[in-house]
Order: sequence, then C-alpha cells, then structure tokens
Amino acid sequence: MDRDPLRMNEVNQIVSEIKEGKAKPIYFLMGEEPYYIDKISEYIEKNVLSEEERGFNQMVLYGRDVSIEDVVSNAKRFPMMAEKQVVLVKEAQDLSRTIEKLVSYAENPQPSTVLVVNYKYKTLDKRKKLFKTVNKNGVVFESKKLYENQVADWIRKVLNGKDYQMEPKAAQMLVEFLGTNLGKINNELEKLMLILSEGTIINPTHIEENIGISKDFNNFELRKAIGNRAVLKANRIVSYFANNPKSNPLVMTISLLSSYFTQLFLYHGLQDKSKANIAKKLGVSPYFVSDYVTAAKNYPMRKVSQIIALLRDADVKSKGVGAQISHRDLLKELLFKIMH
Repeated sequence: MDRDPLRMNEVNQIVSEIKEGKAKPIYFLMGEEPYYIDKISEYIEKNVLSEEERGFNQMVLYGRDVSIEDVVSNAKRFPMMAEKQVVLVKEAQDLSRTIEKLVSYAENPQPSTVLVVNYKYKTLDKRKKLFKTVNKNGVVFESKKLYENQVADWIRKVLNGKDYQMEPKAAQMLVEFLGTNLGKINNELEKLMLILSEGTIINPTHIEENIGISKDFNNFELRKAIGNRAVLKANRIVSYFANNPKSNPLVMTISLLSSYFTQLFLYHGLQDKSKANIAKKLGVSPYFVSDYVTAAKNYPMRKVSQIIALLRDADVKSKGVGAQISHRDLLKELLFKIMH
C-alpha cells in the first residue's frame, strides 16, 4: 500500500533539500500525472541558481530536438562563474527509445551539474540499470495519477496549506467537472483563492458563481436524487442535461452512474458495514456514506445488477451502435428504467 499516495511529503522533502543547498546531481521525474513533475522542475529552474547565474549556467533542452549524447555533453560542461549549472530536459519521453543510454552518465554524474529529466506519461523499467543507478546517485520521482476518490483529499490538503477549506460536496463538484487532472483543478483553486478571502470555507455556491458548475444540476446531484428515489428531482436534472449537452455530456453521465452502481453492488457484498469500512472499500469520503446506505435500501442487489446491465447497453447506444436514438431520449429512457 502506497503510504503517501498524494506525493506531497516526497515533494516537500525534495524542495527542502534544494533549499538547504543539497541539490542532487540528477532528478528523474516520471509518471502519468504531470502536475508534480512540472512543480518540481519549475522549483529547480527558479531556485537553484540566482538570476545572474542563469544566463550562462541554465540550459533548457527538449527531448524531440536532442539525443542522449547531447544531454550528456551539456551535463558534463563546467559552470561559468557559479558553483552549479542546471540542465533541464523537457518532454524527455520523446527520448524513451534511447533513454537507457543515460546509464553511463548516471553512474558518474558531474557534481557541479543538476540534471533534471522530465519524463511525462511514462516510467522507467525498475528492473533495468538506469532506474537503479539514478535512484542510487540522484532522485527518481514517480508522479502517479490519483484515483478519483483521492483527489478531494488532495484539494483539502492544498487548501489547508493556504488557510482555506472546502465543503465535501464542493470538492466533489470540482472532481466530477474537471476529472483527476491536478493542473486544471489547481488553476480553478488559484482563481477561487484570488477572489475569496483567507479563512473562507468554499461551498457549492462559490463553485457555481466563480467556476460555472451548477450546484443543483450536476452528476453528483443526479446520483443523489436517483439514490433517494426522488423521481421529480432526477427528471429535472436530466432535462437540464438534455438542454445543456456540452456542459453535461451523456458519456460522462453514464460513466459516473456506472461507477456509482458498481459501488452500490460492492456495498451489498460487504459483511462489515461500519462507516469506516464502507468509506474504505467504496473509496468515498465518510461524509457521503449515508447516501450509499440510503441508496442500498432503495436498490436491492438484484436491481443493482439489472441497472449495471442497462448502463452498459446505454453506453453502447450512446456511441451510435445498434440504435439511432437521440441522447436526450436515451437519457430519459435510461432514467425511467433505473427508477422503475
């Protein structure tokens, strides 16, 4: 089990070492989530050298334009009128076919160089020599994509560090609207923090007014209405979606409903139905557990199985396979079948 899935402790440790003047000779930043790769790289770019030193001693290379040999020859240069030089290799994933050639440099890196390799959306093979060598002589940082249920916790930690808080429903609205892309979510949080004063507890109304996500007509509210068997409310939300298809694509709605009913199916199979265990097994905030308890009473396991099959069928139809039906009609038909 990953003890720090949000990666913040590891990032803070890297930043602290650099602040103390203990920068490592190589930083190999890799993985599916570019947010932390960019953050660490930007921090090194702005903080290892002074502004005067950067002109002669900071080099930015792009993977598509250079070879590993070019990277190594730049890294082996000596700094001019400074203790260190920084070589940043951006989009290094374009060098993935030859990346193992970096081994010989990694075995004996130039002590006066800080080499930063941004290897986005890919990872090194941990069994191979390059990973082991960089890990020994420098830093290998893997930025893993967060699961949807981890993002709300990430939002909370980011905001807490800046003296803000966010209500669970507001965080859920952001995640459902923006997905798990931390860069996009961070941009929206930055906007909110510019508008709202420190100490604010950010609520769904703040999200609606400043980001443009409806607090009443969204997938979170649709799932809650379905779970509560609130037929009228669910129909109102579906009508809103049908009239605003760009903001509420059918594919996204079907996907989120599928996740929801899969969680309900898991809930029915749990022997330990304590609040903590439900939250852990379903991957949800304890704040939302009561919603699942209510929904499970309204939808027995057999009905949940039928709904999952309906959602699979609707997903196929939404992509134009087997039936020509408008998204509006498909959504209304799907809702009727789920709730009756």
